[in-house]
Amino acid sequence: MIFQRQVLLLFLCLIISCFSPITCSSSNVLPKQQEEDQISALPGQPPVTFSQFSGYITVNEEHGRALFYWFTQAITSPQNKPLLLWLNGGPGCSSVAYGASEEIGPFRLNKTGSSLYLNKYSWNTEANILFLESPAGVGFSYTNTSSDLKDSGDKRTAQDALVFLIRWMSRFPQYKYRDFYIAGESYAGHYVPQLAKKIHDYNKANSHPIINLKGFIVGNAVTDNYYDGIGTVTYWWSHSLISDQTYKSILKNCNFAEDKTTHKCDDAVSYAINHEFGNIDQYSIYTPTCIGLKNNTIRHIRLKNTLLHRRLSGYDPCTENYAEKYFNRPEVQKAMHANVTVKIPYKWTACSDVLIKNWKDSEGSLLPTYKELIAAGLRIWVFSGDTDSVVPVTATRFSLSHLNLTVKTRWYPWYSGDQVGGWAVVYNGLTFATVRGAGHEVPLFQPKQAFILFRSFLAGTKLPKSSNI
Repeated sequence: MIFQRQVLLLFLCLIISCFSPITCSSSNVLPKQQEEDQISALPGQPPVTFSQFSGYITVNEEHGRALFYWFTQAITSPQNKPLLLWLNGGPGCSSVAYGASEEIGPFRLNKTGSSLYLNKYSWNTEANILFLESPAGVGFSYTNTSSDLKDSGDKRTAQDALVFLIRWMSRFPQYKYRDFYIAGESYAGHYVPQLAKKIHDYNKANSHPIINLKGFIVGNAVTDNYYDGIGTVTYWWSHSLISDQTYKSILKNCNFAEDKTTHKCDDAVSYAINHEFGNIDQYSIYTPTCIGLKNNTIRHIRLKNTLLHRRLSGYDPCTENYAEKYFNRPEVQKAMHANVTVKIPYKWTACSDVLIKNWKDSEGSLLPTYKELIAAGLRIWVFSGDTDSVVPVTATRFSLSHLNLTVKTRWYPWYSGDQVGGWAVVYNGLTFATVRGAGHEVPLFQPKQAFILFRSFLAGTKLPKSSNI
């Protein structure tokens, strides 16, 4: 009788494993590598019903480059839900600090950095979410070759991310062939389409590709140096941040198509920032600034290929402070299997100053990549929080307009509850949406609207045109 019961349990377990994201055996344990990466619980974490994993994937043995990930399964039916990779930009900023901890992840940090609380609008209600700290040198990701930190760039970041995905799926084979999407914001406007192209090319070159890329979605995305530049200064002027004289001076003296700027251009931009902006949060121009910052400075900007990056550094918002308190705690690092094998010789920070100062290659325009991926039939959505002055909505609209796409559904308001959540237009091959009242990190400022946006993107449906959601 005992033997029959054991056989029955084994049979049921084998059936379940066909439908479950967790491989089952007669002892009901995870495969060894997944078990080693499983998080039992994070310090200060509320009870949850989903599984979490974190750890390292080596992407280059010769240089000792390893990327750190944090994976949160979907709250319900993870075996039936897609896989989403989230990337933050900078370049050099952590997806653990931003995407996971203050935007789309299941937890938010309290002000003391000692405990977590649940995010009502976490995206893991709709998908399994994989947060990646990329490239090496960001967050807990590391390299044993110090020169790697001084010659990072777009190309190697995309290649390492592709290697990461292939090897991560070998560790988690239940996600091979799963519907796969990429999301991100800011300088991930480079990372996301560049990685999508890498995957597309990889899939074309392999007879049995394991990454089932369906599409991507990016927010307040750095897209094209020239059109982003024109759109940014236009936003500053049209939102009364700068004077007519400064607006004309920037347009006259700045050649946005050039990587290097002239002294006259730098002087014009510097005057706008230092004398006309005032003490505002450039990431969210209508919200109060964070008090209690170091040296009583304003909230600064850390972003490549934008006008503001040319004059400002040391970005230090309050929420970043909470993350740096929490993820530097030894018990948190132990629970996440972070910083254990190779001790990184520096404190965990939300962004790396070294990487952004030494970024070696950056594409001037992602528009050709968009055209190629649109032609490949990927689902592509771009969104903009409309109170961001760093990569503003006008910058994105100017850039996308030069794709010369045919309008499929004309500009319309979409709804969140009984309020307008933003506006959208559907082109043949791409959807663009604004998020009303949101700053640079849309899910931080308007979590409900961002959730509706993501859910509509996954479903491949238009944003709601009526106030019934």
